[in-house]
Amino acid sequence: MIKAIMVFNNHGKPRLTSFYDYITEELQQQIIKETFHLVSKRDDNVCNFLEGGSLIGGSDYKLIYRHYATLYFVFCVDSSESELGILDLIQVFVETLDKCFENVCELDLIFHVDKVHYILNELVMGGMVLETNMNEIFTRIEEQNKLERQEAGISAAPARAVSAVKNMNISQQIKDIKLPDLPQAIKDLKF
Repeated sequence: MIKAIMVFNNHGKPRLTSFYDYITEELQQQIIKETFHLVSKRDDNVCNFLEGGSLIGGSDYKLIYRHYATLYFVFCVDSSESELGILDLIQVFVETLDKCFENVCELDLIFHVDKVHYILNELVMGGMVLETNMNEIFTRIEEQNKLERQEAGISAAPARAVSAVKNMNISQQIKDIKLPDLPQAIKDLKF
């Protein structure tokens, strides 16, 4: 089972985190920091698997990671998960992000965090791997995009109505309205 997924940059700034067990915010930050120190000090030519840090569970858990350009993709898993299967899952995740954002970069993870979480939730939910077929995942993403475009059309209707009213030149029509002479109208009122 997957215990956590972390994506951070070369400076240790988290860009995506997902913990599948309850862990306090403070402990999460410590785990991210410890994981970054464990992963970043390793050479590029060494194995992509290592024992989890003391905060994440020690030797009971493994950290499986890939380093792409400026980002580290790290999955913390227990002994029941296959290391090569998780490496393949990381590859599918990155390729799906790349396909969605057309040459994904760190800024895409920052500015489209909701979409990145949606993609991750298509792959993994509750620490269990759901889907590894990139075409199937991309189909679900396209369906979600289609729904978002439809909702944008509905939610944009009030804005379009306001725009139409503004274009009607109402201010001139109000000036053209003939109101009775108020002082004379008040004198004519009978109490």
